[in-house]
Amino acid sequence: MERTLAIIKPDGVARGLIGKVIQRIEGLGLKIAAMKMVHMSRLQAQGFYAVHRDRPFFQDLTAFMSSGPAVVMVLEGENAIARWRELMGATDYRKAAEGSLRREFATDIEKNVVHGSDAPETAAFETGYFFNRFEFVA
Repeated sequence: MERTLAIIKPDGVARGLIGKVIQRIEGLGLKIAAMKMVHMSRLQAQGFYAVHRDRPFFQDLTAFMSSGPAVVMVLEGENAIARWRELMGATDYRKAAEGSLRREFATDIEKNVVHGSDAPETAAFETGYFFNRFEFVA
């Protein structure tokens, strides 16, 4: 059983896409083991995305992620990371596969509705950033 972090970003929350994203997650057969709504401060967003600190998009990304509420979830299931990333689609929504969340709902490369961990090590850090072990239902 594998766990991964999933985020419905501020643009997805603002556009009323929470239910649609969750429906697609459940349709994929992944279990939501933990979930809550957060509104990150700029400092919290910078901590979460610290791995990108030296990238040119870091300031815009952390400003965007702290611009409104987001829904954070821990998903679990067989190959949860790969399955969630496939459902999300490519970061650049124009290159995302048909039927993916980003292809269907993103409005630009930054406002691409969802985030997901890219590896087991990243998933461990990211899930721990938002959840403690008492918040998991599984």
